[in-house]
Amino acid sequence: MLTPAAGDAAPVWIPALEIAERADAYLIAAELPGVREDQLELSFENNVLTIRGTKAGSFPTGDDGLRVHLVERQTGTFQRAVRLPEYVEGDRIEARFVDGVLQVTAPKSPAAQPRRIPVAAGTVPRAGDEPADRERPTS
Repeated sequence: MLTPAAGDAAPVWIPALEIAERADAYLIAAELPGVREDQLELSFENNVLTIRGTKAGSFPTGDDGLRVHLVERQTGTFQRAVRLPEYVEGDRIEARFVDGVLQVTAPKSPAAQPRRIPVAAGTVPRAGDEPADRERPTS
């Protein structure tokens, strides 16, 4: 039977994240193998996206006849929080859970998205020149 070294504390499970940005949204992916969809909770408050959940163990607890010899998988509750910029539209955040990966799309508000600014043709006034739309006094 394998046993952990004396003084080893139980490891804390922190799901791995990937964060990316597109012109229209921030993308967050959380690797959550062994977690069921009904064990996940997402919230968004003060521009912080929080992912909480529970990962159950492989064997039933409370089975007096069960002798576990080795546990390398981390289980229990977890939480990750990601601060997003203020230009996120929180009411439009979407999440999908596919093959153990949580995929979150946080859309940017239109003010934060890049846009093209048209340039009008014309001449640039020089120092001392009066603007063309200004009336000149008559004598």
